[in-house]
Amino acid sequence: MKRISLVVQIAIGLALGILVGWYFNTHPLHQDWVSLQVLKPLGDIFIKMMKMVVVPLVFCCMVLGIAGGDNKSFGRMGIKSIGYFFAITSLAIVVGLLLANLFQPGTGTDISSMVHGGTAMKMEPPKGALVILQNIVPENIFVALAEGKLLSILFFAVLFGLSLNSLPQARSAPVVAVLQGILDTMFKVVRIVMAYAPIGVFGMIGATVCSFGFASLLPLVKLIGVVYLALLLFALVVLGGICYLIGENIFKLIRYFRDELLLAFSSAASAAVMPQLMEKLEAYGVPRRIVSFVVPVGYAFNLDGAAIFLGVATIFIAQLYGIDLSVTQQAMLVITMVLTSKGAAGVPGFAIIIFSATLASAGLPLEGVALIAGIFRIIDSGTTTLNVLGNAVAPLVIARWEKVALLPQQAVAGMARP
Repeated sequence: MKRISLVVQIAIGLALGILVGWYFNTHPLHQDWVSLQVLKPLGDIFIKMMKMVVVPLVFCCMVLGIAGGDNKSFGRMGIKSIGYFFAITSLAIVVGLLLANLFQPGTGTDISSMVHGGTAMKMEPPKGALVILQNIVPENIFVALAEGKLLSILFFAVLFGLSLNSLPQARSAPVVAVLQGILDTMFKVVRIVMAYAPIGVFGMIGATVCSFGFASLLPLVKLIGVVYLALLLFALVVLGGICYLIGENIFKLIRYFRDELLLAFSSAASAAVMPQLMEKLEAYGVPRRIVSFVVPVGYAFNLDGAAIFLGVATIFIAQLYGIDLSVTQQAMLVITMVLTSKGAAGVPGFAIIIFSATLASAGLPLEGVALIAGIFRIIDSGTTTLNVLGNAVAPLVIARWEKVALLPQQAVAGMARP
């Protein structure tokens, strides 16, 4: 028998959760017992497993992203590329936050009573910048790891990665190899956790609908709409504006990379199109030395679609649970998301792990992850497509900064391909 894909399994879990939740919502005799003793525990197990994998994944990804590559990453072109990636993803997060605050997809259904047995979570009052920085710096990294203080862990990971990168390769290589082995193992653990995801989604959606009825599903539809609107505006306005500044046309590039964009949309895996993307960029006239550096680094540092998703979804969860985030807190979220999004990988669904890390660092309820997980595949197709488009534009930007002229003959040859 052909194995049912995880996406279909999650969709089935979502549908069954809605049906079971609706039944007990309309037949309240055993509603509380089913919700609190069966459905919610099934979802909570999923949430606890998500928390379990976040810290080692993000730590290893951040260190390897800094120290695991070639030392030429820190040359002139590397500094320009990393600077561009951080600027563009920060802008993507801000766009997501702005649209989420404007359209408020999470309002209208307050499910804060479901958090930790009915206790709504509250954000701490705003603090000064130096106090925030002081709280980020860990006194003991092992305590920070045990308590899941993600910003402190990221702070240490950046210092550790930079220091590791400065060592001679003979000394750093064994440490990098160990961290890479841990990361590869954690990806296996994530697969096991995601295998339970359909049951977790069934439990969380079932408990939500059981308690609040179908009205609780409306925000999910609004979330999808706001995310896709943000993706479209960012592609046409922001990336389109950047293309205009470097003498390119965004619509021309979309047509040129249409096969890669369609594959990314259908598979939700940006890594699946990286070889083709690099080949067509070279055919477009971008020198191989730029393509071979910017594209792989961009897959780790330049995930515009994932950044927009983080911005919209984080505000969505805060609104859904009735948590009011101040401007200061949202500004701090931008910094957090810029760092956590750099650990994202070009595999399907990994952004949901990074989303968990973002919620954890912001003190927001991780229970919201299971709600989004049921419809994340719909969102993931769009975010992955924008990731690929952003990484197609980036080498053109770096080539312009490096004052490298594209070869017209290669561009014509590339456009002529079927």
